[in-house]
This record gives sequence, C-alpha cells and structure tokens, in this order.
Amino acid sequence: MRIYAYVDNSNVFIEGQRTSAVETKLALDIYDAMNRNIFNYNWSPDYSKLYQFLFGNDVEVGCAKLWGSPPPNDKFWEMVRSKGFNVTTYDKSFAGKEKKVDVAIAHQLTKDAYTIIDKSDSEIILVAGDKDFVPVVEDLVNNGFIVNVYFWNHAARELKEIATKFVSLNSFIQHLSF
Repeated sequence: MRIYAYVDNSNVFIEGQRTSAVETKLALDIYDAMNRNIFNYNWSPDYSKLYQFLFGNDVEVGCAKLWGSPPPNDKFWEMVRSKGFNVTTYDKSFAGKEKKVDVAIAHQLTKDAYTIIDKSDSEIILVAGDKDFVPVVEDLVNNGFIVNVYFWNHAARELKEIATKFVSLNSFIQHLSF
C-alpha cells in the first residue's frame, strides 16, 4: 500500500486545541468551545506521532505534505520537516487570516492523485475538516480513488460523508499530543 498524506497544520492545531478543551473540561462540548472561543493552549500535536499514526510501518510513503503559516519562530517548521513532512508555508494576510492553504492543498492533492498508477493499492489521506475540500474529495472518490479523511469528530458532515472512510482523531488525542 502506498499512502499520500496532506495535512492542514493550522486546522489540526486549532481544532485540536478546541477538542482538548472539551477533553480537559474547559468547555462543555465542542460547540461550547467554538461559541465561546475556548482553547486548551497547552495542547499541541506531536508531528512524529502524527506521521507514525498516518503511515505506520508497512506502507510506502507516496508523500507526506503539511501546509500552514509560519510562526514568528521558524524553528517550528524545521522541527516538522525533521519528523518527515514536506512543508509549504504561506504568510498570513494583513488581517491575520491564513489564506491560500486550502486551495494549495486541494490543488496538490488533485495533481498528485492523477499520477497514481494503481488506485487500488494507494490511499490518499486528508488531515483537515473543512467543507472546502468536499468538491475535490467527491471528484476523486467518484473517479475510483481511495480518499480517507482523518480529523476531529466535528469535521464538516459533508466531508465525512463523501470520504471513502472517516477516521476520528478524538480517541487518539492523548497519543497525538506533544
């Protein structure tokens, strides 16, 4: 099996902090965390564990790509690279919003998918939960690709439904923590 993984870092990080807020009883549930902007700022993903979780030991890595916006201390991205991910960063807009990331992931995922020769022996993993990815995932699944979405339980319903398989990270939050 050959795996191609695409990770939206800020999506995993921010929503993981919300999920952890619920786990640590800072929020009643995920909707409470969203509505009241509650985060567990002590939580962060361990990229080495995430890489191992996605790929395991007995697969061929087609690619491991991660996108996000650079923090003031760029040593973060050096660390992520050392864990096995190919990193692409985009600067945040003047309003502090991250732009381009979802489109860049969707573009690269689609571009890479159509280089896959054996669809039955390849798996595309998207680690993101935005419904922006629904058209891309739907198109690939309809064209015979295996596209699995790994994300927190509160991923967009449409994305969970259209994916070949949805894997919730919620039960693995402690394992995936730094």
